[in-house]
Amino acid sequence: MERRLAAVLVADVVGYSRLMNEDEEGTLRAVKDTFKSLINPKVAQYRGRIIKLTGDGALMEFASAVDAVAFAVEVQCAMRERNHDVPEERRIEYRVGINIGDIIIEGDDIFGDGVNIAARLEGLAEPGGICVARNVFNQVKGKLDLTFKLLGKRKVKNIAEPVPVYQLLLNDKAEQLVTEVQAGASVRAPWHSYAAAAFVLLFIAGSIIWWQPWAPKVVGPAPVDPAHVEQASLPLPDKPSIVVLPFNNISADPTQEYFVDGMTEDLTTDLSRVPGLFVIARNSAFTYKDKAVKVRDVSHELGVRYVLEGSVRKMGGRLRINTQLIDATTGGHIWAERYDRKLQDVFALQDEVVGKIVSALQVQLTASEKRGLGRQHANSVKAYELYLLGRREFVRRSKDGNSKARTLFEKAIDLDPRFARGYAYLSWAHTRDFIDGWSTKPANSLDQARNLVSKAIDLDDTLPLAQLVMGLVALYTKEHEKALVALEKAVALDHNYSDAYALTTRILNLAGRPEAGLEPMKMAMRLNPHQPQAYFFILGTAYFGLGRYADAVNALKEALARNPTAQRPRMWLVAAFSKLGQIEDAKWEAEELLTLDPDFSLKRISQVLPFKSREHLEVLLDGLRNAELPE
Repeated sequence: MERRLAAVLVADVVGYSRLMNEDEEGTLRAVKDTFKSLINPKVAQYRGRIIKLTGDGALMEFASAVDAVAFAVEVQCAMRERNHDVPEERRIEYRVGINIGDIIIEGDDIFGDGVNIAARLEGLAEPGGICVARNVFNQVKGKLDLTFKLLGKRKVKNIAEPVPVYQLLLNDKAEQLVTEVQAGASVRAPWHSYAAAAFVLLFIAGSIIWWQPWAPKVVGPAPVDPAHVEQASLPLPDKPSIVVLPFNNISADPTQEYFVDGMTEDLTTDLSRVPGLFVIARNSAFTYKDKAVKVRDVSHELGVRYVLEGSVRKMGGRLRINTQLIDATTGGHIWAERYDRKLQDVFALQDEVVGKIVSALQVQLTASEKRGLGRQHANSVKAYELYLLGRREFVRRSKDGNSKARTLFEKAIDLDPRFARGYAYLSWAHTRDFIDGWSTKPANSLDQARNLVSKAIDLDDTLPLAQLVMGLVALYTKEHEKALVALEKAVALDHNYSDAYALTTRILNLAGRPEAGLEPMKMAMRLNPHQPQAYFFILGTAYFGLGRYADAVNALKEALARNPTAQRPRMWLVAAFSKLGQIEDAKWEAEELLTLDPDFSLKRISQVLPFKSREHLEVLLDGLRNAELPE
């Protein structure tokens, strides 16, 4: 008996019996045409195969979950377009279910629970919709920019254990994926057998053309399409506003992506500390990574006047950086430069780029403000590279990623014992171990975090990051006033520090002062227009603390739309529904919470959440009890 693991897709025509009864020939013709002109070519394009047709549907197999999901998205979007002018009662619509499972191969057919679960998922999908199993969701997240909604665990026929089900939302992100594929982009990077040889050739070619002696030092690019202020989603600030788009990695080595991203982030951080500038947060800027975007559109979406873009080539001990600063409102280039430097000069180079931008934008600084822009650089490039690698692992927000990040930060400060940023991030990683329950000795993790961030501040008390981490540590040691003082320092040092504003709101909520938290949250969301899940979670908890439970529900739903598996927003959503008297909704969300966290209890929440007042904690616990969550 032959077995293998595969992505199984089951599709079925909605209302097939009714359609056949009303117009047998027309229905058969329409279904056959759909397969001939759409489904069969797409199956081949995504490297799948049709196992069998069942008249009203099909069973398919794909080697990759990414391919199966991209295929389903493109087909369902195409069917929606085809049905646009067709009367509703005559439309050919499919439900699609996708599962990854062990299958049994017998001749040209496949069997097993992998197939059965896919069939049950198909039955749970809406007409024209897609439902996937958790294992498919886990494989696709991070690889395809799509939105999923957790529908919870569902009991399905002939399967012993309830199946966690996710609905794939066919929204603008799905349409964008289809547009990119049709424009020739690949949904994933195929790794053919000749890839290693191609990489070597690229490396050699890159070495030969590295310096490009025929290239001019500064390229005078043509103007871009200007932005129109009246069309912007957000009004322009009353000070020079700028976003640093992710620089392109044009090195022969794709593994240098972490270094290029790190330089982009550090330039953003450095510019943020310039008094008189309004700087968009890194999170929002990186939503444009690897996308062909127009400066005009970026300006409209983020509400900024200036856009900095560029590229980095790193090879051996050399760096080449191309940068250009564009005034989006005119489409003109204000400043452009190419730098060829030794790798060891990277810190001086970053400071020089910041100085050029400040000068180009004619930002007036006092002598003390100019001195305040100096950073606590690492004394070794190797320590800096380890720090960047650690930061890449840290932002994954996983137990494994956090562990790797700690190791890398430790190596960085071993090489450079005076590297303040390394100590601050290492402290943050230990704090995250405590917050997310990854530490076997939580008290020790918090003690280590406190000692490390104190060291970072001793080394550089002008580092906003260190003040933010100090505030976070103080919050979880229930020193709320100390935490707020640290966040005030962070914002004073960096007026554009969106995460510091957001954490201020979080601390004020837990200190029992939610009304004071709305203004800093408003500032955080303006600096970070493509807001992360955490911002809506914090906003939702602020509304909850104010007794604005309907607003809390809306904000927490928005948080879950960005991350359906996030547990903290779902917990507060349970309580908010309960406070509104929507007990059935509260119980449904409570069931989803227990699916995500079977060990959830009110006792554990009481121990972890750093409320200043037991009274405010009891308001939350009361809402959770009403939904019958376990004590």
